Amino acid sequence: MKTVACLPLLLLLLLLSLAAPLRAAPSVGEAISALLVEEKLDGAVWATLEGEGAAGVSHAGRRTPMRADSRVHVGSIAKTVLAAGVLRLVSQGRLDLDTPVAPLLPALDFDNPWQAHDPVRVRHLLDHTAGLDDARLWHIFSGKADPDAPLAAAFPAGRGVLRVRTRPGARTSYSNMSYTLLGMVIEATVGQRYERYLDRALLAPLGMRDSTFTFVSQARDPRLAMGHFEGGVAHAAMPSYLRPAGQFTTTAGDMVRFARFLMGDGTLAGQSFIAPALLRRMGQGAGQEAARAGLQLGYGLGLRTVDRHGAVARCHGGNGIGFRAMLCLFPVPRQAFFIAINTDSETADYQRFDALLTRALVPAVASPVPPPAPVPRFESGPWLGFYLPAPNRFDTMRLVDSAFGFVRLHGNGGNLVFTPFQRAAIELVHEGGGLFRPRGKLLASHALLTSSDGRRIVTNGTQSYAQVPLPCLVLLWSSLAAGALGLVTIALLAGVRVARRRFAVADPLALPLAGMLALLLPLPFFYAQSLVRLGDLTVASALLAVVTALLPVAMAVGLARSLRRKASMDAAASLAVLQACVVLATGGLLPLQLWR
Repeated sequence: MKTVACLPLLLLLLLLSLAAPLRAAPSVGEAISALLVEEKLDGAVWATLEGEGAAGVSHAGRRTPMRADSRVHVGSIAKTVLAAGVLRLVSQGRLDLDTPVAPLLPALDFDNPWQAHDPVRVRHLLDHTAGLDDARLWHIFSGKADPDAPLAAAFPAGRGVLRVRTRPGARTSYSNMSYTLLGMVIEATVGQRYERYLDRALLAPLGMRDSTFTFVSQARDPRLAMGHFEGGVAHAAMPSYLRPAGQFTTTAGDMVRFARFLMGDGTLAGQSFIAPALLRRMGQGAGQEAARAGLQLGYGLGLRTVDRHGAVARCHGGNGIGFRAMLCLFPVPRQAFFIAINTDSETADYQRFDALLTRALVPAVASPVPPPAPVPRFESGPWLGFYLPAPNRFDTMRLVDSAFGFVRLHGNGGNLVFTPFQRAAIELVHEGGGLFRPRGKLLASHALLTSSDGRRIVTNGTQSYAQVPLPCLVLLWSSLAAGALGLVTIALLAGVRVARRRFAVADPLALPLAGMLALLLPLPFFYAQSLVRLGDLTVASALLAVVTALLPVAMAVGLARSLRRKASMDAAASLAVLQACVVLATGGLLPLQLWR
């Protein structure tokens, strides 16, 4: 009888013991709040299909709390929304994915060596396969951009901005210029500004009434969260030359409405809005070398298919002045998340937020990957070696990427190891054919293939690398190292002579030393100006161009004087720097003109 009487009490204790861990487990909101503190970030808004949330502050200086309906900037996620606008026009029959772009924009001059057979088409712009440069420095860092200026201002004649570097359609290379051109394509098609058209014809029907492509600043909209950099340094919004690629103001709620539509059948109120086949194609490469090789990861029509945190998703990230954001769709479990953080930090790990939301939405996908079935042995010998970006993302930095952006492919037993110079190595397991998968991932991430011109290529779907002979890299490294050693030698030799009071204006190293010291002159001017004006023609950037142009002249004069006086050490040092200057000039880095 006593045992029976105690049963209700025992059941109550059991229920309490089970409920205690549930109460102790932090919610997604609590976990995001904790991550903001750990990563030293200011605030965040987020949303899933189940609801919205906010944490932290929208303005660090005023300590204004972030609200779930706070408006935010999302940077390159604007591309996904703009791509939907293009797909709407395609679905209406007003535009075709295979339409060549040049006839639509006759005022622009495309430098396309493949123009006769492979013109740049609308789909190439959407898929980042047009072979165009990503952006110039002045496109991004400029105080001269006008939110009402014609989009053609981003493509001035005579600058070589629209140089096509790889055959259109062949390889993915992320390009903000491509999506700026899409803005111009929309304007040429509809006969009005792309902002006005997309706000009316895309955002309004989708119910995204808190969103706009029009430039919005914190001074004009108190609901817009302030952007921040490290240390809570606030920075207001600024217009951009490439605004179709990254100018978009929205809320977490609106982005989830957008995500729900993208995972649907393309209808609104029972009427077809965007063809479902086009929506399914978002995130899937089509026609690129990587896609033909069987790689499922890649970029297509405004989204990128990724394999992260134990799940496969279609995502797009973005960052702008003081913001970082991510939109991810999981079509199979029909889940999605959006998060925007109003701090752009170089040290914070934003992947922790994406991982948290992914695991909260699709925990079942995070199961261990089954061992692969036996596949035929892959003869990797010819593929081992060094590779360079082909093409690299920023054309003006091609020499820097050649020197420091290389990757090495080497063997490890039956596997391959993909080792970027500046990132951690990735061990790749053979999946069959030329496909390879990192351990713990769900899909193959890299493909080895031979391009149409016979070059060996390794690609991850969004960046391709071409094999290069090691002697070519060694020659480049040796040239730059010799130049650096020459500068050090000049400084040391001149310093010793100054200390011994044997240094005069007629010294062979007088002009080389003056040329070196002149490189310091622009520094105080750069320190005094804002970072966002780095790409403008200012006193700092003009002075930098002058002193970098004079450096090889100073070295050449020093070399001539050294040879006349038979000062072999002086001559060798000046020659070492001079040859490095020639290499830098060949790569477009000398004279250094940041506004070009």
